[in-house]
Order: sequence, then C-alpha cells, then structure tokens
Amino acid sequence: MKNTLIDLDDVYFSYEQTAVLENIDLTVKEGEFWALIGPNGSGKSTLINIILGLLKPDSGSVLLFGQDADHFQHRELIGYVSQKSNSFNSGFPATVLEVVRSGLTRKTGLFKSFSKKDDKKAIHALKVVGMEDYAKQNIGELSGGQQQRVFIARALVGDPKLLVMDEPTVGIDQQNVKSFYSMLNKLNREHRIAILLVTHEIDLVTDLATHVACLNRSIHFHGMQADFKKMEDEDISKWYGHPVRRVHQHIEETQS
Repeated sequence: MKNTLIDLDDVYFSYEQTAVLENIDLTVKEGEFWALIGPNGSGKSTLINIILGLLKPDSGSVLLFGQDADHFQHRELIGYVSQKSNSFNSGFPATVLEVVRSGLTRKTGLFKSFSKKDDKKAIHALKVVGMEDYAKQNIGELSGGQQQRVFIARALVGDPKLLVMDEPTVGIDQQNVKSFYSMLNKLNREHRIAILLVTHEIDLVTDLATHVACLNRSIHFHGMQADFKKMEDEDISKWYGHPVRRVHQHIEETQS
C-alpha cells in the first residue's frame, strides 16, 4: 500500500472576509504525479502555501506524511520550486553548483561549511536533471529552462519524497516547456518522486500526470488522469468560469 504524503480534509481559508478555499479534500500518495489546475485567482497558490506551512487554514485538517502539519518536523521531505520570475535574481553571483548546494542548508545549517560529500550530492542532483556539465557556470548565464532545472536539482539535493511546484514554467518558451515537462516525467517514473504541480498548461501536463485536481475555490474534480480526459470541455469550462478547449500535445520522455 502506498504511503500518504499529503492529506487535506475539509480545509477552509479566507483572507479577511473573502473566502479563498472551501471544503478542500486532497490526498497525494507516494509515486503519484498530480496536476493542480484552475483559473487565475482560484486559490492554487494559497493551497500550496498551506501545504508548505506558510499559511494556516481557518478550519480543517492538514496532514503531511501522516503528521499534523503544525507539528511536522521533516520539511526536508518536501522539495519546493516556485515561479522563477518571482523567486530569483538572475544576476546573483553564484555558480550552478553553489545554487544547488545551498539546498542542503536545511540539514547543514545556514552558516556551516559544505563538505566534499555535499558537493557529490549536488553533482548527483544536477545529473538527475541533466545539468551536471553546467556545475561551474554562473547561474545567470543559463536560459530560463536551464535555470529551472537547476532549481529542481536544488530541491532534490535533500532527497525529498515529494516535489511541489508552483507554475515553474512561467517565462519559458513553449519548446523548452515540453522538454521541462519530459524531465519531470522521468523524475516521477524513474526516481519515484511524487509531484504536485500547479499549472495553466492543461494540455501538456494532463498527458503526463497520473492524477488531476481542478480547483476554483473548491475542488471540482479530483481523480485519475484517464477519468479527467473523459470529461467534456463544457464541464471543465463551467468549473473555470470561462470557455476551455483542450488540445492534445504529446510529450516525449527525455533520454538518459
């Protein structure tokens, strides 16, 4: 039986008097690839912040790896990648290796020096995302897609069981978006890392994800990818509040 990594039960959240999330039930188990979709302003980023412990729900239960989120002490089990444009200054003077290695500070402490073992872990994480040849290059010299691979390596260096990403392909051109998602597919299938991905790329991601959750204040669909593909565009449009038309786009798996 698969272990449950995220278990939300009847979660509500409001900003002052404005309801943002209502009656949220969501379960993510090990090895699953979840696409969390929905229109702008639907509460997706708020839900991610609740899972990450940055916000506390007004009511409801949040369990992480079987523990109440308020008492969860193993945050290193959850890797997080945000929108690059909101989280990183591309002019920052650091090499790719230094950026990835900084992901170990949760374990080593902020002011502790890194060891050769830490360097090996960082290089291995870069190899997993196909960026080991760029270890000595300055992070600001890379393309947007390459930088996001580095940020994923940074999230992976602490050996998480779950990777949470909030629209990580913002600012990346369409061809590199496909390559990026192919890499995520490989992470999920070959390395068995569970993924929870917030995205607007319905067509691309639902070809890769094993499960889909459609959020617009409440969750309107929560289930297997195959069942989501059977849904009519008209039903999805009702959930979104505007017309939605899906177009199938096949994504090739990346090669080792």
